[in-house]
Amino acid sequence: MNSDFFSYLQQLEAIAFFSGYPLLFAIVVFITGNENLRENSKGILMACLPYAYGSVGILYWGLQLKNLSPDYSIEHIRQSIQQPFLVIWGLCSVLFLIPVFRKISTLPLFHSLVFFSFLLKDILLQTITASADKNIVRNDMKIYTDSLLLNLGAYALITVVFFLISSDKKESGF
Repeated sequence: MNSDFFSYLQQLEAIAFFSGYPLLFAIVVFITGNENLRENSKGILMACLPYAYGSVGILYWGLQLKNLSPDYSIEHIRQSIQQPFLVIWGLCSVLFLIPVFRKISTLPLFHSLVFFSFLLKDILLQTITASADKNIVRNDMKIYTDSLLLNLGAYALITVVFFLISSDKKESGF
């Protein structure tokens, strides 16, 4: 039981960081579909998505390192991580900061769908079985909202920086 609880907590951590990205992606695709938006702005808005996802991945790395501190031995890591696939999958999100992976803006979307599927699983279990705990879905929705806010905040920060850099380059004549 103790292992199940910590396993569930690690799943919630991953949901908290990555499950809000698919909705953010849909919002940005919807906004960039607007014909009144300049092509340069559309490109910047889409290009910022992998940076934002990678930045959230860096925050996830920080949480994992904080959870493991002060003992970073292999044995302690093995004992602390209850869902190694999920944690490693989450840690791989920083790969989207590398130019090769960053060029395809849909890759972070597919990466985040793994975490979003856990949220969908809990919702489907709630609707299919009457015995499922309603608090699980309520907690998932709170965590999903936090994830969405985290991803929106990271995206907004990255986008503002990109627009400032692009306007600075235009003014300096580069």
